[in-house]
Amino acid sequence: MSRSLYDKLWDAHVVVDSGDGKALLYIDRHLLHEVSTPQSFEALREDGLEVHRPGTQLAVADHSVPTHDRNLAIDDPQAAAQIALLERNCAEFGIAYLPLQGNDQGIVHVIGPEQGFTLPGITLVCGDSHTSTHGAFGALAFGIGASECGTVMATQTLWQTRARTMRVTFTGALQPGVSAKDMALAFIAAVGSSGGTGHAVEFAGEAVEALSMEGRMTLCNMAIEAGSRTGLVAPDEKTFAYLEGRPRAPSGEAWEAAVAHWRTLASDADAVFDPEIVIAAGEIAPQVTFGTSPDQAVSIDSALPGDGALKRPMQYMGLAAGAAIAGLPIDHAFIGSCTNGRLEDLRAAASVIGGAHVADGVRALVVPGSMQVKRQAEAEGLDRVFKAAGFEWREPGCSLCVAMNSDRLPAGARCASTSNRNFEGRQGAGARTHLMSPAMVAAAAIAGRIVDVREALA
Repeated sequence: MSRSLYDKLWDAHVVVDSGDGKALLYIDRHLLHEVSTPQSFEALREDGLEVHRPGTQLAVADHSVPTHDRNLAIDDPQAAAQIALLERNCAEFGIAYLPLQGNDQGIVHVIGPEQGFTLPGITLVCGDSHTSTHGAFGALAFGIGASECGTVMATQTLWQTRARTMRVTFTGALQPGVSAKDMALAFIAAVGSSGGTGHAVEFAGEAVEALSMEGRMTLCNMAIEAGSRTGLVAPDEKTFAYLEGRPRAPSGEAWEAAVAHWRTLASDADAVFDPEIVIAAGEIAPQVTFGTSPDQAVSIDSALPGDGALKRPMQYMGLAAGAAIAGLPIDHAFIGSCTNGRLEDLRAAASVIGGAHVADGVRALVVPGSMQVKRQAEAEGLDRVFKAAGFEWREPGCSLCVAMNSDRLPAGARCASTSNRNFEGRQGAGARTHLMSPAMVAAAAIAGRIVDVREALA
Protein backbone atom coordinates (compact mmCIF):
# COMPACT_ATOMS: atom_id res chain seq x y z
CA MET A 1 0.00 0.00 0.00
CA SER A 2 1.30 3.46 -0.89
CA ARG A 3 2.42 5.45 2.11
CA SER A 4 3.31 9.03 2.87
CA LEU A 5 6.40 10.08 4.80
CA TYR A 6 4.22 10.45 7.90
CA ASP A 7 2.80 6.94 7.44
CA LYS A 8 6.29 5.48 7.21
CA LEU A 9 7.45 7.28 10.35
CA TRP A 10 4.34 6.32 12.31
CA ASP A 11 4.36 2.66 11.26
CA ALA A 12 8.04 2.27 12.14
CA HIS A 13 7.42 3.37 15.73
CA VAL A 14 4.22 1.57 16.72
CA VAL A 15 4.72 -0.59 19.81
CA VAL A 16 1.04 -1.38 20.38
CA ASP A 17 -1.84 -0.52 18.03
CA SER A 18 -5.13 -0.11 19.88
CA GLY A 19 -7.12 -0.52 16.67
CA ASP A 20 -9.07 2.70 17.12
CA GLY A 21 -6.60 5.13 15.58
CA LYS A 22 -4.42 5.33 18.66
CA ALA A 23 -1.07 3.65 19.19
CA LEU A 24 1.69 3.43 21.73
CA LEU A 25 4.67 4.96 19.93
CA TYR A 26 8.32 4.41 20.70
CA ILE A 27 10.01 7.79 21.23
CA ASP A 28 13.60 7.89 20.03
CA ARG A 29 14.72 11.23 21.44
CA HIS A 30 13.61 13.88 23.91
CA LEU A 31 14.77 17.50 24.17
CA LEU A 32 14.31 19.20 27.53
CA HIS A 33 14.38 22.82 28.68
CA GLU A 34 13.86 24.55 31.99
CA VAL A 35 10.23 25.67 31.70
CA SER A 36 8.38 22.45 30.85
CA THR A 37 10.20 19.82 32.93
CA PRO A 38 10.19 20.67 36.68
CA GLN A 39 6.92 18.77 37.24
CA SER A 40 8.18 15.92 35.07
CA PHE A 41 11.22 15.28 37.24
CA GLU A 42 9.18 15.64 40.42
CA ALA A 43 6.76 12.97 39.16
CA LEU A 44 9.70 10.61 38.59
CA ARG A 45 10.83 11.13 42.19
CA GLU A 46 7.35 10.65 43.62
CA ASP A 47 6.93 7.37 41.75
CA GLY A 48 10.47 6.16 42.43
CA LEU A 49 11.30 5.98 38.73
CA GLU A 50 14.54 6.42 36.83
CA VAL A 51 15.13 7.74 33.33
CA HIS A 52 14.88 4.65 31.12
CA ARG A 53 17.48 5.69 28.51
CA PRO A 54 19.38 8.81 29.60
CA GLY A 55 21.41 8.82 26.38
CA THR A 56 18.29 9.63 24.37
CA GLN A 57 17.69 12.84 26.36
CA LEU A 58 19.36 16.22 25.87
CA ALA A 59 18.71 19.34 27.95
CA VAL A 60 19.44 23.04 27.60
CA ALA A 61 18.15 26.23 29.22
CA ASP A 62 16.73 28.69 26.71
CA HIS A 63 13.43 30.36 27.70
CA SER A 64 14.50 31.94 30.98
CA VAL A 65 18.08 32.79 30.14
CA PRO A 66 19.22 36.43 30.13
CA THR A 67 20.60 37.70 26.83
CA HIS A 68 22.75 40.38 28.47
CA ASP A 69 26.19 39.65 29.94
CA ARG A 70 26.25 35.98 30.98
CA ASN A 71 28.88 36.71 33.61
CA LEU A 72 26.34 38.64 35.68
CA ALA A 73 23.84 37.14 38.08
CA ILE A 74 20.34 36.51 36.69
CA ASP A 75 18.11 39.31 37.94
CA ASP A 76 14.80 37.46 37.75
CA PRO A 77 14.70 35.07 40.76
CA GLN A 78 12.17 32.77 39.09
CA ALA A 79 14.28 32.48 35.94
CA ALA A 80 17.40 31.82 37.99
CA ALA A 81 15.60 29.13 39.99
CA GLN A 82 14.30 27.40 36.85
CA ILE A 83 17.75 27.19 35.30
CA ALA A 84 19.40 25.99 38.50
CA LEU A 85 16.70 23.35 38.94
CA LEU A 86 17.20 22.00 35.42
CA GLU A 87 20.93 21.67 36.10
CA ARG A 88 20.31 19.77 39.33
CA ASN A 89 17.66 17.51 37.82
CA CYS A 90 19.87 16.57 34.87
CA ALA A 91 22.79 15.79 37.18
CA GLU A 92 20.58 13.64 39.41
CA PHE A 93 19.02 11.64 36.58
CA GLY A 94 22.10 11.36 34.35
CA ILE A 95 20.85 13.49 31.46
CA ALA A 96 23.30 15.39 29.24
CA TYR A 97 23.01 19.12 29.85
CA LEU A 98 24.46 21.91 27.69
CA PRO A 99 25.52 24.51 30.28
CA LEU A 100 24.51 28.14 30.12
CA GLN A 101 28.15 29.23 30.03
CA GLY A 102 29.14 26.60 27.47
CA ASN A 103 29.88 26.78 23.75
CA ASP A 104 26.81 24.76 22.71
CA GLN A 105 24.00 26.51 24.60
CA GLY A 106 21.12 27.89 22.60
CA ILE A 107 17.42 27.64 21.85
CA VAL A 108 16.36 24.01 22.08
CA HIS A 109 15.08 23.89 18.47
CA VAL A 110 18.33 25.36 17.19
CA ILE A 111 20.78 23.21 19.15
CA GLY A 112 19.01 19.90 18.40
CA PRO A 113 19.90 20.00 14.69
CA GLU A 114 23.29 21.62 15.37
CA GLN A 115 24.24 18.71 17.59
CA GLY A 116 23.03 16.08 15.14
CA PHE A 117 20.61 15.02 17.88
CA THR A 118 17.80 15.59 15.37
CA LEU A 119 17.91 12.94 12.64
CA PRO A 120 15.66 11.73 9.80
CA GLY A 121 13.38 8.83 10.55
CA ILE A 122 13.22 9.29 14.31
CA THR A 123 10.46 10.32 16.69
CA LEU A 124 11.47 13.39 18.69
CA VAL A 125 9.50 15.22 21.37
CA CYS A 126 9.95 18.28 23.56
CA GLY A 127 7.78 20.20 26.00
CA ASP A 128 7.37 23.04 23.51
CA SER A 129 4.84 23.47 20.72
CA HIS A 130 7.46 24.50 18.14
CA THR A 131 9.04 21.04 18.21
CA SER A 132 7.50 20.75 14.74
CA THR A 133 10.73 22.50 13.64
CA HIS A 134 12.60 19.19 13.61
CA GLY A 135 10.28 17.75 10.97
CA ALA A 136 12.41 19.65 8.46
CA PHE A 137 14.79 16.67 8.71
CA GLY A 138 12.13 14.06 8.03
CA ALA A 139 11.61 13.33 11.73
CA LEU A 140 8.23 12.78 13.36
CA ALA A 141 8.56 15.62 15.87
CA PHE A 142 5.88 17.16 18.04
CA GLY A 143 5.40 19.10 21.26
CA ILE A 144 4.14 17.45 24.43
CA GLY A 145 3.00 18.44 27.93
CA ALA A 146 4.88 18.23 31.22
CA SER A 147 3.29 14.95 32.29
CA GLU A 148 4.14 13.42 28.91
CA CYS A 149 7.76 14.56 29.30
CA GLY A 150 7.90 12.47 32.47
CA THR A 151 6.31 9.51 30.69
CA VAL A 152 8.89 9.65 27.91
CA MET A 153 11.76 9.81 30.40
CA ALA A 154 10.42 6.81 32.32
CA THR A 155 9.13 4.59 29.50
CA GLN A 156 10.42 5.92 26.15
CA THR A 157 6.84 5.65 24.83
CA LEU A 158 3.68 7.74 24.40
CA TRP A 159 0.10 7.03 23.41
CA GLN A 160 -0.78 9.14 20.38
CA THR A 161 -3.66 9.52 17.93
CA ARG A 162 -2.76 8.99 14.30
CA ALA A 163 -3.11 12.19 12.26
CA ARG A 164 -4.55 12.66 8.83
CA THR A 165 -2.11 13.90 6.22
CA MET A 166 -1.97 17.18 4.32
CA ARG A 167 0.49 18.02 1.58
CA VAL A 168 1.30 21.65 0.80
CA THR A 169 3.13 21.99 -2.50
CA PHE A 170 4.89 25.25 -3.31
CA THR A 171 5.33 25.32 -7.08
CA GLY A 172 7.91 27.40 -8.93
CA ALA A 173 10.51 29.72 -7.41
CA LEU A 174 10.35 32.54 -4.89
CA GLN A 175 10.86 36.17 -5.87
CA PRO A 176 14.06 37.88 -4.67
CA GLY A 177 13.50 39.20 -1.16
CA VAL A 178 10.90 36.52 -0.34
CA SER A 179 11.84 33.81 2.15
CA ALA A 180 10.68 30.71 4.00
CA LYS A 181 9.05 32.96 6.61
CA ASP A 182 6.89 34.47 3.90
CA MET A 183 5.99 30.99 2.65
CA ALA A 184 4.94 29.99 6.15
CA LEU A 185 2.83 33.10 6.75
CA ALA A 186 1.19 32.81 3.32
CA PHE A 187 0.29 29.17 4.01
CA ILE A 188 -1.12 29.95 7.46
CA ALA A 189 -3.13 32.88 6.12
CA ALA A 190 -4.54 30.63 3.39
CA VAL A 191 -5.74 27.80 5.67
CA GLY A 192 -6.31 29.66 8.93
CA SER A 193 -5.07 29.03 12.45
CA SER A 194 -6.94 25.70 12.65
CA GLY A 195 -6.65 24.61 9.02
CA GLY A 196 -4.02 22.01 9.85
CA THR A 197 -5.63 20.71 13.03
CA GLY A 198 -5.57 16.93 13.14
CA HIS A 199 -3.17 16.75 10.19
CA ALA A 200 0.52 16.10 9.73
CA VAL A 201 1.59 18.65 7.13
CA GLU A 202 4.19 17.67 4.54
CA PHE A 203 5.76 20.56 2.64
CA ALA A 204 6.86 19.77 -0.90
CA GLY A 205 7.49 21.29 -4.31
CA GLU A 206 10.29 23.10 -6.11
CA ALA A 207 10.38 26.05 -3.73
CA VAL A 208 10.70 23.77 -0.69
CA GLU A 209 13.42 21.69 -2.33
CA ALA A 210 15.31 24.91 -3.08
CA LEU A 211 15.25 26.00 0.57
CA SER A 212 18.28 25.49 2.80
CA MET A 213 17.84 23.37 5.91
CA GLU A 214 17.48 26.63 7.86
CA GLY A 215 14.62 27.67 5.61
CA ARG A 216 12.93 24.29 5.93
CA MET A 217 13.19 24.55 9.71
CA THR A 218 11.47 27.94 9.58
CA LEU A 219 8.66 26.47 7.50
CA CYS A 220 8.11 23.45 9.75
CA ASN A 221 8.50 25.58 12.89
CA MET A 222 5.34 27.49 12.00
CA ALA A 223 3.20 24.47 11.06
CA ILE A 224 1.88 24.62 14.62
CA GLU A 225 0.48 28.10 13.91
CA ALA A 226 -1.87 26.48 11.38
CA GLY A 227 -3.00 24.01 14.06
CA SER A 228 -0.75 21.11 13.05
CA ARG A 229 1.55 19.54 15.63
CA THR A 230 3.76 18.12 12.89
CA GLY A 231 5.45 19.69 9.87
CA LEU A 232 7.54 17.52 7.55
CA VAL A 233 9.98 17.78 4.67
CA ALA A 234 11.36 14.62 3.09
CA PRO A 235 15.12 14.21 3.72
CA ASP A 236 17.42 14.69 0.74
CA GLU A 237 21.07 15.42 -0.07
CA LYS A 238 20.85 18.81 1.65
CA THR A 239 19.68 17.07 4.80
CA PHE A 240 22.54 14.58 4.73
CA ALA A 241 25.15 17.27 4.02
CA TYR A 242 23.89 19.35 6.95
CA LEU A 243 24.06 16.44 9.40
CA GLU A 244 27.32 14.76 8.37
CA GLY A 245 30.01 15.25 11.00
CA ARG A 246 27.66 16.65 13.66
CA PRO A 247 28.67 15.61 17.22
CA ARG A 248 25.66 13.36 17.91
CA ALA A 249 25.06 12.10 14.37
CA PRO A 250 26.16 8.61 13.27
CA SER A 251 29.63 8.22 11.79
CA GLY A 252 31.57 5.69 9.72
CA GLU A 253 29.64 2.60 8.67
CA ALA A 254 26.71 3.63 10.85
CA TRP A 255 26.45 6.87 8.86
CA GLU A 256 26.35 5.04 5.55
CA ALA A 257 23.68 2.65 6.83
CA ALA A 258 21.64 5.55 8.21
CA VAL A 259 21.73 7.49 4.93
CA ALA A 260 20.68 4.38 3.02
CA HIS A 261 17.62 4.12 5.28
CA TRP A 262 16.87 7.83 5.16
CA ARG A 263 16.67 7.69 1.36
CA THR A 264 13.61 5.42 1.69
CA LEU A 265 11.58 7.91 3.69
CA ALA A 266 10.12 10.04 0.89
CA SER A 267 6.38 9.76 0.33
CA ASP A 268 5.51 7.21 -2.34
CA ALA A 269 4.66 8.74 -5.70
CA ASP A 270 1.02 7.65 -5.45
CA ALA A 271 0.57 8.41 -1.74
CA VAL A 272 -2.82 9.98 -0.98
CA PHE A 273 -3.16 13.12 1.12
CA ASP A 274 -6.29 14.68 2.54
CA PRO A 275 -6.17 17.45 1.49
CA GLU A 276 -3.69 18.59 -1.15
CA ILE A 277 -2.93 22.34 -1.22
CA VAL A 278 -0.96 24.02 -4.00
CA ILE A 279 0.59 27.48 -3.61
CA ALA A 280 2.42 29.30 -6.41
CA ALA A 281 5.68 30.38 -4.78
CA GLY A 282 6.30 33.10 -7.36
CA GLU A 283 3.08 34.86 -6.37
CA ILE A 284 4.09 35.22 -2.71
CA ALA A 285 5.10 38.74 -1.72
CA PRO A 286 6.74 39.63 1.61
CA GLN A 287 4.19 38.98 4.35
CA VAL A 288 3.31 41.02 7.46
CA THR A 289 0.84 40.13 10.20
CA PHE A 290 -1.64 42.81 11.16
CA GLY A 291 -3.68 41.12 13.92
CA THR A 292 -3.12 38.98 16.98
CA SER A 293 -2.81 35.55 15.35
CA PRO A 294 -0.24 34.41 12.77
CA ASP A 295 -2.98 33.66 10.24
CA GLN A 296 -3.91 37.35 10.18
CA ALA A 297 -1.29 38.30 7.59
CA VAL A 298 -1.26 40.22 4.32
CA SER A 299 1.21 40.96 1.56
CA ILE A 300 3.24 44.12 2.10
CA ASP A 301 1.54 45.74 -0.90
CA SER A 302 -2.00 44.99 0.34
CA ALA A 303 -4.53 47.08 2.23
CA LEU A 304 -5.76 45.85 5.60
CA PRO A 305 -9.00 43.84 5.47
CA GLY A 306 -12.26 45.08 6.91
CA ASP A 307 -13.92 41.83 7.98
CA GLY A 308 -16.05 42.32 11.10
CA ALA A 309 -14.48 39.29 12.75
CA LEU A 310 -11.18 41.16 12.77
CA LYS A 311 -12.53 44.20 14.60
CA ARG A 312 -11.23 43.15 18.03
CA PRO A 313 -7.65 42.24 17.00
CA MET A 314 -7.34 45.33 14.81
CA GLN A 315 -8.50 47.53 17.66
CA TYR A 316 -5.82 45.97 19.84
CA MET A 317 -3.25 46.63 17.12
CA GLY A 318 -4.45 50.21 16.63
CA LEU A 319 -5.19 49.68 12.93
CA ALA A 320 -8.05 50.63 10.63
CA ALA A 321 -9.61 48.60 7.82
CA GLY A 322 -8.52 49.69 4.37
CA ALA A 323 -5.26 51.27 5.53
CA ALA A 324 -1.95 50.24 4.03
CA ILE A 325 0.37 48.07 6.11
CA ALA A 326 3.38 49.58 4.34
CA GLY A 327 4.50 52.78 6.01
CA LEU A 328 3.23 51.88 9.48
CA PRO A 329 5.71 53.30 12.04
CA ILE A 330 7.48 50.96 14.48
CA ASP A 331 9.53 51.64 17.60
CA HIS A 332 11.05 48.19 18.20
CA ALA A 333 12.62 45.51 16.02
CA PHE A 334 13.54 41.94 17.00
CA ILE A 335 15.63 39.45 15.03
CA GLY A 336 15.87 36.03 16.69
CA SER A 337 13.79 33.12 18.06
CA CYS A 338 13.63 29.43 17.16
CA THR A 339 11.96 30.52 13.92
CA ASN A 340 14.57 32.96 12.63
CA GLY A 341 17.63 33.01 14.89
CA ARG A 342 19.92 30.93 12.68
CA LEU A 343 23.00 32.07 10.77
CA GLU A 344 21.18 32.32 7.44
CA ASP A 345 18.60 34.62 9.07
CA LEU A 346 21.29 36.92 10.47
CA ARG A 347 23.02 37.03 7.10
CA ALA A 348 19.75 37.96 5.38
CA ALA A 349 19.11 40.77 7.86
CA ALA A 350 22.67 42.11 7.65
CA SER A 351 22.53 42.15 3.84
CA VAL A 352 19.75 44.75 3.98
CA ILE A 353 21.59 47.15 6.27
CA GLY A 354 24.51 48.22 4.12
CA GLY A 355 25.94 51.31 5.80
CA ALA A 356 22.59 52.53 7.11
CA HIS A 357 21.62 53.12 10.73
CA VAL A 358 18.57 52.22 12.80
CA ALA A 359 16.00 55.02 12.61
CA ASP A 360 15.70 57.48 15.48
CA GLY A 361 13.32 56.23 18.15
CA VAL A 362 13.69 52.55 17.20
CA ARG A 363 15.25 50.02 19.56
CA ALA A 364 16.53 47.00 17.64
CA LEU A 365 17.77 43.66 19.06
CA VAL A 366 19.59 40.78 17.39
CA VAL A 367 19.57 37.59 19.47
CA PRO A 368 21.40 34.62 17.89
CA GLY A 369 19.69 31.26 18.24
CA SER A 370 22.73 29.55 19.73
CA MET A 371 26.33 30.07 20.78
CA GLN A 372 27.43 28.32 17.59
CA VAL A 373 25.40 30.78 15.53
CA LYS A 374 26.80 33.70 17.55
CA ARG A 375 30.42 32.60 17.12
CA GLN A 376 30.06 32.01 13.38
CA ALA A 377 28.27 35.34 12.90
CA GLU A 378 31.08 37.10 14.75
CA ALA A 379 33.66 35.27 12.64
CA GLU A 380 31.93 36.64 9.55
CA GLY A 381 31.73 40.15 10.99
CA LEU A 382 27.93 40.23 11.12
CA ASP A 383 27.99 41.48 14.71
CA ARG A 384 30.01 44.50 13.59
CA VAL A 385 27.48 45.25 10.85
CA PHE A 386 24.61 45.14 13.34
CA LYS A 387 26.36 47.12 16.06
CA ALA A 388 27.55 49.81 13.63
CA ALA A 389 23.94 50.19 12.51
CA GLY A 390 22.70 50.63 16.08
CA PHE A 391 21.35 47.13 16.76
CA GLU A 392 21.96 45.53 20.17
CA TRP A 393 23.99 42.31 19.81
CA ARG A 394 22.90 39.81 22.45
CA GLU A 395 23.60 36.36 23.91
CA PRO A 396 21.49 33.38 22.71
CA GLY A 397 18.04 32.73 24.15
CA CYS A 398 14.32 32.96 23.48
CA SER A 399 14.42 36.61 24.57
CA LEU A 400 11.75 38.95 23.25
CA CYS A 401 9.83 36.11 21.60
CA VAL A 402 8.47 35.22 25.05
CA ALA A 403 9.06 38.55 26.86
CA MET A 404 11.58 37.03 29.27
CA ASN A 405 13.68 38.84 31.87
CA SER A 406 14.19 42.45 30.74
CA ASP A 407 13.60 41.55 27.08
CA ARG A 408 10.02 42.76 26.91
CA LEU A 409 8.10 45.61 25.32
CA PRO A 410 6.14 48.35 27.08
CA ALA A 411 2.39 48.69 26.54
CA GLY A 412 1.56 50.30 23.21
CA ALA A 413 4.96 49.55 21.64
CA ARG A 414 4.90 48.36 18.04
CA CYS A 415 7.49 45.75 17.06
CA ALA A 416 8.62 44.28 13.77
CA SER A 417 9.55 40.74 14.81
CA THR A 418 10.94 37.53 13.31
CA SER A 419 9.32 35.45 16.06
CA ASN A 420 6.46 33.00 15.53
CA ARG A 421 3.54 34.40 17.50
CA ASN A 422 1.85 37.79 17.61
CA PHE A 423 -0.64 36.99 20.38
CA GLU A 424 -1.81 39.74 22.70
CA GLY A 425 0.88 40.34 25.32
CA ARG A 426 3.29 37.82 23.79
CA GLN A 427 6.15 40.35 23.75
CA GLY A 428 4.87 42.34 26.72
CA ALA A 429 1.52 43.39 28.17
CA GLY A 430 -0.22 45.68 25.70
CA ALA A 431 2.56 45.40 23.12
CA ARG A 432 1.81 45.06 19.40
CA THR A 433 3.72 42.56 17.27
CA HIS A 434 4.02 42.33 13.48
CA LEU A 435 5.58 39.07 12.27
CA MET A 436 7.78 39.16 9.18
CA SER A 437 11.05 37.83 7.77
CA PRO A 438 14.53 38.81 9.06
CA ALA A 439 15.19 40.94 5.98
CA MET A 440 11.84 42.71 6.42
CA VAL A 441 12.57 43.40 10.09
CA ALA A 442 15.99 44.83 9.30
CA ALA A 443 14.50 47.06 6.60
CA ALA A 444 11.80 48.25 9.00
CA ALA A 445 14.37 49.03 11.71
CA ILE A 446 16.36 51.17 9.29
CA ALA A 447 13.31 52.97 7.87
CA GLY A 448 11.49 53.34 11.18
CA ARG A 449 8.38 51.92 9.52
CA ILE A 450 7.23 48.75 7.78
CA VAL A 451 8.55 48.76 4.22
CA ASP A 452 8.84 46.40 1.26
CA VAL A 453 12.29 44.81 1.51
CA ARG A 454 12.31 44.23 -2.23
CA GLU A 455 12.59 48.00 -2.68
CA ALA A 456 15.36 48.21 -0.10
CA LEU A 457 17.31 45.46 -1.85
CA ALA A 458 16.81 47.12 -5.21
